[in-house]
Amino acid sequence: MTEHHHLVHLQAGLFDPPHQFAAPPGIKLTQEHHPTTTPEQLHARIRDATIIILSYTRIDAEALSEAVSPKLKLIAVTAVGTDSVDLEACRKRGIRVTNCPGSNVEAVSNHVMALYFAARRNIVRMDRATKIGTWVKFRSSLSDGMADRDGNWCLTCDEEVMGILGYGYVGKRVAQMAQALGMKVLVAGRKGEESPPTNGDTNIQRTAFDEVLKRSTVLVIAVPRIPETMNMISTAEFAKMSCKTVLVNVARGGIVDEVALLQALKDRTIHGAATDVFAVEPASAETSPLLAEGVDELNLTASPHLAWNADKTAKNYARMSPENVMNFLLGHPTNIIV
Repeated sequence: MTEHHHLVHLQAGLFDPPHQFAAPPGIKLTQEHHPTTTPEQLHARIRDATIIILSYTRIDAEALSEAVSPKLKLIAVTAVGTDSVDLEACRKRGIRVTNCPGSNVEAVSNHVMALYFAARRNIVRMDRATKIGTWVKFRSSLSDGMADRDGNWCLTCDEEVMGILGYGYVGKRVAQMAQALGMKVLVAGRKGEESPPTNGDTNIQRTAFDEVLKRSTVLVIAVPRIPETMNMISTAEFAKMSCKTVLVNVARGGIVDEVALLQALKDRTIHGAATDVFAVEPASAETSPLLAEGVDELNLTASPHLAWNADKTAKNYARMSPENVMNFLLGHPTNIIV
């Protein structure tokens, strides 16, 4: 008996041309490829779908209800993060969710280092000062404005201690890069865990979470956004950091408390910060205190959730996500999250 699947690609515009799937033997496959999908269009488009493909379209519990998507069997996420999908609702209905692990690791790791250098060396502020003429007016004191709270100038890589929160694909690659630059690397244990388990990598020291906060001069956030990591870094955590600390977040918004981060920058509790992610995206002055009026003079570098952006990432997505779909159709699903 022929099995019928209806595939709906909600964000096919990310690929040029959109991938067209060939049905395996014994399967009838119909397909819809939409360049983009708005929240208002979502329910109608997934009503008859057995498979949906997306990158970051929000799929909440209502969309995953039997009333809205009664035939749904697979959600193939063309990304690493799956926080746009209500995974618990998928578990309850037995809907499979797949992702593309490791596909953006090189791009994101490169972006981490770019953000680190931007924040450590005040690149954005120096760029602004140069362009508006501050260099000419205050040449003798310009470097003093780039010092930390104690008046000390920029650390160099061989003086840095990089703390990494989240030791997955990105965390491991960033650790390699940091060590190559001469930094000492500390990998944090789970928050609240007093004696972290030892790590198999003899070049990496697993250290208690609070100890990493105290000893690090660079703190890289690379954990997934789950209930346990929301507001992982807030006022109490900033109070434990050195005024030399640079914070880099390429994980997800909501892991770092934006209000607390803004205050830490204003008080110069930390030296600087760089973030590729925001609690509400796309972010604006109306949705994030980090983009509000009056932040221009802070050592804060922001990018619009594009750390993943690279030809290599796109090629990995274009290969891995269709493979996940085809393997599901063939009866041996791969890269399963749920």
